[in-house]
Amino acid sequence: MFIFEAKNLSMSIKVENISKIYGNQKALNNVSFTVNKPEIVGFLGPNGAGKSTMMKILTTFISPTKGEAEVNGHSVALQPKKVQQSVGYLPEHNPLYLEQYVREYLAFNASIYNVSKARREEVITLTGLSPEAHKKISALSKGYRQRVGLANALLHNPDVLILDEPTTGLDPNQLVDVRQLIRQIGKEKTVFLSTHIMQEVEAMCDRVIIINKGEIVADKKLKDLRDEQEQVVIVEFDYRVETAFLQRLPHVKTVVNTFDFVYEITFSTLEDMRSHVFDFAHDNELKILQLNQKNASLETLFRELTS
Repeated sequence: MFIFEAKNLSMSIKVENISKIYGNQKALNNVSFTVNKPEIVGFLGPNGAGKSTMMKILTTFISPTKGEAEVNGHSVALQPKKVQQSVGYLPEHNPLYLEQYVREYLAFNASIYNVSKARREEVITLTGLSPEAHKKISALSKGYRQRVGLANALLHNPDVLILDEPTTGLDPNQLVDVRQLIRQIGKEKTVFLSTHIMQEVEAMCDRVIIINKGEIVADKKLKDLRDEQEQVVIVEFDYRVETAFLQRLPHVKTVVNTFDFVYEITFSTLEDMRSHVFDFAHDNELKILQLNQKNASLETLFRELTS
């Protein structure tokens, strides 16, 4: 199996003031960001926000209206061949020759990069395609077709992987496998991926960039985002309690009586405070009718910034 080893951090994607205009529509508006190596960055945004347009620019499929972008130090405008040689790309609509066998398809694409047969077999193993590698692509499930696309992107051992919706069509078991694979790849390479599944970003990525209406609205490390989160505990007692009474709990930020005997208590800590609320109720002879936790999340941030 191909082994990935961690290397020193270095910049591998640089985007400066990129705009893309189609007629009267501005798909990207003065977008700038950098991505380091090794790093896994989730690129999020609602439909039509400009995600696929940005990825097509970075892979030289289309040109920006203005601005500059570099991949591994190569200009997408001036050195497209060098960019293509250093990028593995899995587009949203995975283009496959359905009548070819898996090994036949990968051999065809490997010939473009002069990739050895040993490397092809290595990538087949790496992406979990071995049980299906003897089949025609038309006979594969959608999940395995996605793996073929990922294997194709990895064939020439690129420094940068750009993946547009890489977990589309995968069942829960395949999701776990591909998630682990992307995390492993991200120990050495740059992985720049888009997805609509927030849980996938939280499970795989080091950082998230959110784009809305062609503009970057957030760029945060997942660790920092988690550190910024507040915790909300929803508790219902068997009778009304003074809010000042509940403010005696540790780490309390606010207490709101939302309905009858239901309270939302916001804590400025990531520690699970439900046990503290339970003990507090017990010590004060209160009966708890419900006790739930509601955490701020990436999904909440996404909704706030893109609604």
